[in-house]
Amino acid sequence: MAVVATGFFDGVHLGHRAVLEVLAAEAAASGQESLAVTFWPHPRAVLQDGARDLRLLGTQGEKTALLSSYGAARVEVMPFSRGFASLRARQYIDLLVRDYGATTLVLGYDNRLGCDLLSPDELLPLSGREGMPRIVVVPPMLYEDSPVSSTRIRRALSEGDVCAAAAMLGRPYELSGVIVGGKHLGRTIGFPTANLKLREPLLLIPQSGVYLTEVEIPSAGRFRALTNIDPAEKVESHILGFDEDIYGLDIKVRFLSRLRDEMHFNSLEELKAQLENDKSCVILQL
Repeated sequence: MAVVATGFFDGVHLGHRAVLEVLAAEAAASGQESLAVTFWPHPRAVLQDGARDLRLLGTQGEKTALLSSYGAARVEVMPFSRGFASLRARQYIDLLVRDYGATTLVLGYDNRLGCDLLSPDELLPLSGREGMPRIVVVPPMLYEDSPVSSTRIRRALSEGDVCAAAAMLGRPYELSGVIVGGKHLGRTIGFPTANLKLREPLLLIPQSGVYLTEVEIPSAGRFRALTNIDPAEKVESHILGFDEDIYGLDIKVRFLSRLRDEMHFNSLEELKAQLENDKSCVILQL
């Protein structure tokens, strides 16, 4: 028997975390398992509904780890297919009862279930009826007087507002991948960079510009860095106080604040002078 929360949970933001807190509390009170049921890939990628513009706030592995850390004793990832998308809300709930022993369903206020897109308010009259789990609805978490949502976080990142994104996520936004070689231009002016190649190509990359970031390299530690994102979404980080051969290693880049727009330089000397200024600004913030 299980208390179940379900959804895509993109970013596992503060609104999702409120659902997970209620999930854990309901499970503890009833002596049942807390279970998060999510999907992969994203429905839009399967149904081609705006798939060209689809960008995600985390990888499937990151999402699973966050769901577990915020209250789900177990996480199940269901393959999302066109057949799955054709299930009506009642059919999907029946599946949760049959396959996972769902006795209580914890829903965010804006959850929509099934191809008929039933809302929690539409499902509440069915709560606890024969064959139906009890339904608990969690109200929204607010940021600047509006509900936190994955859509708002994507918009903030697309505008370079990584501080607003972090406030809604409850943690800095991060990109993860592997360090690859570049043109080594930065090294020639004393600013070597670690170039990030995403393992999940659909991750959302913040607006172009220069950011103060924290980079984590599992074999080396955590460091402050200047991270530049160009209009082609190339992500390269100059790690402060660090100059080791790290090509091929995993890296996480966490965005702390935006320093400035990307700029055009007429010479390497101009670029170096601006990077020295950026570095001085960062040191003042540490």
